[in-house]
Amino acid sequence: MSERESMEFDVVIVGGGPSGLAAAIRLRQLAVKSRKDCSVCVLEKGSEIGAHILSGAVIETRALDELIPDWKDKGAPLTVEAKSDVFWYLTEPNHIRLPTPPQMHNKGNYIVSLGNVCRWLAEQAEALGVEIYPGFAAAEVLHDESGAVVGVATGDMGLDKKGEKTAAYEPGVELRAKVTVFAEGCRGSLTKELEAKFDLRKDAQPQTYGIGIKELWEVPAENHEQGRIIHTVGWPLRNDTYGGSFMYHLDNNQIAVGFVVGLDYTNPWLSPFEEFQRFKTHPSIAPFLKGGRRIAYGARALSEGGYQSIPALSFPGGVLVGDTAGFLNVPKIKGSHTAMKSGMVAAEAVFDHLAADTSGPVADYRERLSETWVWRELKKVRNIRPAFRFGLLAGIAYSALDTFLLRGHAPWTLSHHEDHRSLKKANAAKKIAYPKPDGALTFDRLSSVYISNTNHAEDQPCHLTLKDASVPVSVNLADYGGPEARFCPAGVYEFVKDDTEDGEKLQINAQNCVHCKTCDIKDPTQNINWVVPQGGDGPNYPNM
Repeated sequence: MSERESMEFDVVIVGGGPSGLAAAIRLRQLAVKSRKDCSVCVLEKGSEIGAHILSGAVIETRALDELIPDWKDKGAPLTVEAKSDVFWYLTEPNHIRLPTPPQMHNKGNYIVSLGNVCRWLAEQAEALGVEIYPGFAAAEVLHDESGAVVGVATGDMGLDKKGEKTAAYEPGVELRAKVTVFAEGCRGSLTKELEAKFDLRKDAQPQTYGIGIKELWEVPAENHEQGRIIHTVGWPLRNDTYGGSFMYHLDNNQIAVGFVVGLDYTNPWLSPFEEFQRFKTHPSIAPFLKGGRRIAYGARALSEGGYQSIPALSFPGGVLVGDTAGFLNVPKIKGSHTAMKSGMVAAEAVFDHLAADTSGPVADYRERLSETWVWRELKKVRNIRPAFRFGLLAGIAYSALDTFLLRGHAPWTLSHHEDHRSLKKANAAKKIAYPKPDGALTFDRLSSVYISNTNHAEDQPCHLTLKDASVPVSVNLADYGGPEARFCPAGVYEFVKDDTEDGEKLQINAQNCVHCKTCDIKDPTQNINWVVPQGGDGPNYPNM
């Protein structure tokens, strides 16, 4: 077996999203200011920084203002100011305008491509001396004899489907560090291992998730109003399913349109992808897209648990930041500012930890974070997302009570439940008949994946692993109607006829995977384990 090469850094950061890049920048700022050396490396599994970044996105600049106060002068790609906000409740034929909740007011915010913002942040990080390695997926956590984290290793390259070495084989590289920052984004594969090993969720409620599906459209000028923001709830989702939409008017006659479905939904026949396609046909939505063309597509899960679902953030040798820990403010529909701030605070705690040359975890990271606006912001809205498990209308009513009367200071904290436990059995739920796509406004999954620029080398081990290969047919298909064929927004999971005793098998089209992690979250038997594929593989999102 070839010996892996090893590289040494003071800090290794796993993930080149907003939180990881903010942490890297802050570390180097502190090093420059104090004239102390601190070597920082960022690993990014996408082919480039921003390749796997997907968000609405409307950015609140609070964290960016603190991190890089002169970001405008430095050419940050925040140029489209939010100009108008509306919040609609959709019935099947009409919409009712509701008061825009105060958390959703966007005056002073910017409509952006978060991928492009991350590309710009990476430039700022490199200018400060951060080493960034895109196309390298961290596949393994490294531990010392005591169990403490001492870095990560990238995955081996050049393995075939059976895991055998090919002529192109290259062993992974070990990146060793005094502290490793995990900024993997939602449902990080290494973070899952760390949560189990160090029991990080012991004092936290279960995380709950949503799946966000997004398309970027280029539309006729008369359909477009730069800076316009529309959010909706209601149709096509039923009252018992949490979710809603966004429509953001960017520049260049482009509109970002997206749909989010809470992954605590109960009907196994529901397809988030098909609900999104149906949403676009609403009489209040379709006119914006009429005559336009769809130019990009993507999907990703998002952590919705908020304040009560944040795990322990430090452990021997490492810390968690950003959406891998769960800092999304759901009522505000924003998480980039809180993710960045968590990375900045972690960087400050890590830098002081290294300067003190002490052993053990970065002890005061969580305490420092709890003294910032992030903690206060998330605590204030902690009850709004869990209130929606009582239904849409009850959730809206409670949200109004919590926001306007209690002002976020309720003497109770509502709880979350694990999403994979929420599905009813197939015979206890109503089947949903979805219309066929028209190819102009609505589309199928395969044509959607095509414009996500997703690519995986076919001759490599499947990164969508099954703990028990018999479970998809014997349990998921038999009891739940095979929900993986519907909850995946990329057509990865497909039940096909075969000559076995069951007559069907699960076919995994791993090359379609857009890395949304929904399967890892929603599988009712938790039999699917998402791990990183070969470095650089996956979607390549432009302007998303």
